[in-house]
Amino acid sequence: MIPDWAKEMNCAVTVCDKEGVILYMNDMAKETFASHGDLIGKSLIPCHNERSRAIISDLLATGGSNAYTIQKNGLKKIIYQTAWKENGEVAGLVEISMVIPEDMPHYVR
Repeated sequence: MIPDWAKEMNCAVTVCDKEGVILYMNDMAKETFASHGDLIGKSLIPCHNERSRAIISDLLATGGSNAYTIQKNGLKKIIYQTAWKENGEVAGLVEISMVIPEDMPHYVR
């Protein structure tokens, strides 16, 4: 059995299926959205605006990835969304949200 390696990570991890139903949230994701109650088993689609819904739909259709930064509650975060696959077929999306330093170093290697 694989351990729940994401459970106590210092970033929020949310996983949904190809219909947008939330299958998994680690501790930080649950804490982030605690005011919305238990979201596992619920669709994430109604929580997003039309632009975001189009991005989600595209990621599910193409198996692609999306990344951007936000500022929320005084914290700068990077959001990374990517399709996960099962037997080569898109099965849903994973979103990882992590706090990043205001002046994060960038290296060219």
